[in-house]
Amino acid sequence: QVQLVESGGGLVQPGGSLRLSCEASGLSFRLYVVDWYRQAPGNKREFLASISPGGENTNYADSVKGRFTISRDNAKNTVYLQMNSLTSGDTAVYYCNAWIMGQSDYWGQGTQVTVSS
Repeated sequence: QVQLVESGGGLVQPGGSLRLSCEASGLSFRLYVVDWYRQAPGNKREFLASISPGGENTNYADSVKGRFTISRDNAKNTVYLQMNSLTSGDTAVYYCNAWIMGQSDYWGQGTQVTVSS
């Protein structure tokens, strides 16, 4: 079956960096757009970044533009989210979402990121 597994979350100090990974199995990963979202307690799920199937196009929310970078390695069925200059406002559960419009839509279980001193 299809699985998306996020990893790389944890506790980091303000100003620090983390790299999240989203590893997919059970699907033709190279055909899918992959997005990263996050959800903090009491908040709606927030779009962060998107990458096209071949990796040539990316898109970012204004809240993370210039600090976060999305990339992918289709040979490893993995999408990454490099996060720099983290603040307490980045504390949330981070999710990846792989989709093909009108066909398929899959979500991972999420990984917790906590930014605190």
